[in-house]
This record gives sequence, structure tokens and C-alpha cells, in this order.
Amino acid sequence: MIRIKNGLVITDTVEKTNVYIENGKIFAVTEEELPADEVIDAEGLYVSPGFIDTHVHGGGGHDFMDGGTECVKGALAAHLAHGSTTVVPTTLSESKEAIMQAIADVKQAISENDDLPYVPGVHLEGPYFSPAQAGAQDPRYITPPIPEDYQEIVESADGFIVKYAFAPELPGTVEFCDYLTEHGILPAAGHTDCTYDDLLVAHEHGTNIVTHLYSGMSTITRKEGFRVLGAVEGTYLLDDMYAEVIADGLHLPPELLKLIYKIKGADRICLITDAMRGADMPEGKSILGSLKNGTECIIEGGIAKMPDRKAFAGSVATTDRLVRVCVHQAGIPLTDAVKMASTTPAVAHGLKHKGAIRPGYDADILLFDENIQIKKVIIKKNEKVKIYGGK
Repeated sequence: MIRIKNGLVITDTVEKTNVYIENGKIFAVTEEELPADEVIDAEGLYVSPGFIDTHVHGGGGHDFMDGGTECVKGALAAHLAHGSTTVVPTTLSESKEAIMQAIADVKQAISENDDLPYVPGVHLEGPYFSPAQAGAQDPRYITPPIPEDYQEIVESADGFIVKYAFAPELPGTVEFCDYLTEHGILPAAGHTDCTYDDLLVAHEHGTNIVTHLYSGMSTITRKEGFRVLGAVEGTYLLDDMYAEVIADGLHLPPELLKLIYKIKGADRICLITDAMRGADMPEGKSILGSLKNGTECIIEGGIAKMPDRKAFAGSVATTDRLVRVCVHQAGIPLTDAVKMASTTPAVAHGLKHKGAIRPGYDADILLFDENIQIKKVIIKKNEKVKIYGGK
């Protein structure tokens, strides 16, 4: 039995109490002093659920589509040190063969290395997107859903796909959504020029999450003088729609984070890094996407920019930074910021026994200070836990 004592434990409240761990699970959260073989003194620190990042492309100088397993291990290790105890590696719009290879690489990497976050599967971001909202996605691969392609990808993944992003206005949306839900995969609306009506149809066929709200996404337009609602407004109107949010303070300014939080609430917001390889790396030149097919960019001021500095090229955030921005810049209560980085993504993505400090849950636990600097990472591994230093 492991006892974490003297910490400020984050649940729906913040309370100084003990957390007991046994056989890789949280055994009890109580003020009682139970027998323990090991004691971790968390005096002056918060005790939080491990963070869950369900949309991330890389980090530590690696991209999940670089090829091979070392890039996967390197990116996952970088994010683990910043508090991501569960990670869903994310692909970009590429060829069918490249996407399938990336899935295979992730599978192989986690089978070879036990010192990594929990990986429930992958998130496929594209290539079924709007060309007008493609953003950093490679336009050469953008296409409407192609049944023979996505069916082959899903079958080859053998249950290892968690989420598949697409633009709901494209032809074939209903068939695509129905196929995904039949295979236990979450359809996610993103990189889209859809109207509210388009989103509503996709929602009726299982789409209940949107990819990085506001980024690569339609908003109110006019058609013959009449205002037509877009994906942003549809996300607000549909109460049960989850919203991914890149809360780095730059993709969305703190004032906009406040607005999203005010409307959607902590139970429907999933904080994501959407990080590229520049996360946890020094500023300077980098590459967005794979080493083979990527685009040159520059990391400066806490974000990746295109070489002409006229547009963002991607996020370099880590999950601890997301929580820090929400608390210290957007004024969101710590309990809710942590919920949006742990409990809510766990619920939204069907990750059982993850994302909360409750008896019976996996012992994925963080210790961090008042500045959300990670001091210790505890993660369930089989019937035990492993303990790492943070950053």
C-alpha cells in the first residue's frame, strides 16, 4: 500500500487528505491513517488526477508520423513528464498507407516500452476535411470520405482508433458516421465549413465532439442577407456536444476561454494540446508534420509560426500549461481546469476508471505546485504503479 499524505487533493473540491494506492488502483481517499508500505509526502503540493490529452501530434522533437517507434516513444515520454498520463496520438491528413503505418508504429512502440503513458488508441485527424478550413493539413490529401479507404484503415487498426475527425458538410457523412459508431469510434467534427444544419445531421449520427473549437471551423455567415449559423454556434446550441479547446492562451485568448467556459461549462470541455514536435523543445526552427512530408516553421513566443510569421503553424503546449493558462489567465477555478484536463476527456472518450481520484480508479496521479509545475507523476502499470519526476 502507498500513502500520499499532506497533499491538497483535487476532486470536486480541494481537501487536505490522504490518498491510498494498492495494486495500481486508488484504494481510499480518507483522513484515516491506514497501514502503508511506502509514504509520499505531498506537503505544499496539489494531488490531481493525471491529465488526458486526446489530441496531440508530437513533442520532444518527434511527430507520431515520422516513421518507426522511436518517434512515438520520444513524443510520449515528453508529454508524460508534463502530466499527460493518458495520450491519444493523433495523425494528420496523409495517404492511407502513411496513416496505417503510423497506427502500426504506435501499437508497436507501446508494446516495446513500459515507461510510457497509457495509450487507448489513436485519433485520426483527416483527411476528410473542407479545403477552405484545412489550415496546416496538407491540401494534397484533402478529400470527401472514401468508404473503401476508411474501412480498410479501421479494419487494419483492429479496434485501436478512438476518434476520427471529419467535416460534416461533405458527401458521405451519414454513412461515415454510422460506420464509425458501429465500430466504437467517435466521429469528431473539425476543419469544417459546415452549417448548423450539417452539424445537426452529423450529431444525430453519433458526432458529439468538435475538433479544436474556433480553429479551422465555420461561424456565422450570410446567405442572401440571412444569417446562417456555423459549427461554433452549433457547438454552443447542442448541450451534449463536447468541445476540444487548445487552451495555450494564444490559439484562443484568455477572454475567449472565459466565454467558452461560461457557455459550455467544465463538463463539456476537453483541454487538448494539439501539440506538434516543438512541445518541450527550445525555440527556433522546426518542422510541422512528418520529417518526410512536413513544413518548415519557427517556434517563438510559446507557439509555432509559419516562416513569414503571418499564421500559426501549430501548438507547442503541454497539458500542465493548459491548466496553468486556464487558472492564471482565464480565471477558471482550479477544480474545473483540472476536470477539463482529466475527468471530462475520460468521460467523453469512454475511458473507464480514468480521470479522477476516486476509489477503484486507476492510480494515475500528479503532484504539482501552485504554478502547476509538475513535481511527480504516478501512473498505473499492470497491477502496480510507476513513479516519475515531472518538469
